Amino acid sequence: MIDLRTHRARRAAFWIFALALLPTVFAGLRTYGSFRVLRSAYEAGMPVTSSIRAWMTLDYVATSYHTPKAALIEGLGLAPTTAGDTSLLTLAVRAGLLPPEYVARVQRVVAQAANNSAPAPATKAAGWLSAMSDKILSALLVYGYPVLAATLLLGSLGLPLPDGIATAVAGSLAAQGRMDWLWAGAIIVVASVLGDAAGYGIGRLLGAEVLTRRGHWFGYSAQRRAHAQALFDQSGLLTVFITRTFVSYLSSVASLLAGIANYRLSRFLAVAVAGRMVWTAAYLGLGAAVGSDLEAAAGFLTNLSILLLLLTVLSGSGLIAAGRAPALHK
Repeated sequence: MIDLRTHRARRAAFWIFALALLPTVFAGLRTYGSFRVLRSAYEAGMPVTSSIRAWMTLDYVATSYHTPKAALIEGLGLAPTTAGDTSLLTLAVRAGLLPPEYVARVQRVVAQAANNSAPAPATKAAGWLSAMSDKILSALLVYGYPVLAATLLLGSLGLPLPDGIATAVAGSLAAQGRMDWLWAGAIIVVASVLGDAAGYGIGRLLGAEVLTRRGHWFGYSAQRRAHAQALFDQSGLLTVFITRTFVSYLSSVASLLAGIANYRLSRFLAVAVAGRMVWTAAYLGLGAAVGSDLEAAAGFLTNLSILLLLLTVLSGSGLIAAGRAPALHK
């Protein structure tokens, strides 16, 4: 019966891997494309233009970015009679350019037009960043390392704090010379691992029964517990690494489960450190790449999150299908 179940699990994992392969490739290309658009927006000196896409028409760009249509047409070198409902994709094909290249050209024209006109009143975009804890991010900008350490420590324990965004902000500050790369990276890793170790200790001390009643204090909801438990059942050692990297929002729950199950502490900490180092490098690099205007990077971050999720599914199903999913021994 066990062999039959294993065979079925591996077969199901194979089909999941096959079905996830194409969307992963598509998400990768989309993420790369959005990153190129984001970088070209910064190079143009106007990060808000990172939201320009090839499907937009001339009229849409002119209206959305407060650019006179005549200035847009002139800057792009188009005929004065060019229809306003012409899409940037169509114009890119006519010019023999790839869509991201033509979008970069439009971004430069919009930025130039903005520089030549009176500044418009600033408006605050209502996106995912503005919904975060602005006070924490503001404190990070003012007080630096202590707030960064506290945010990562408490965030790894399961408190709903913007630890990922705080790390990206630290990367942006380091790129501007306002933080030291080595100090910021070391503080993030150490604080996160201390939170992981504390979560492990709490799970080992309190046990499953108490956490079921009081675990919501640490993000130990029934849904998260079921998700993390399923990952542990499939591959314990890999789950510790994945929940420090690709699906870090489950890290606190995974730490509690590892403590409840009395997994070997030395192995847990070794994998947790490795995962946190990868996560820290990724978010610090992300912050340096997108600069100071994280709101403008919302599209890129969304695509990146989807890509990471698909990569997690792909890697997990691939290991299970190949019969190489490792286990975390007690």
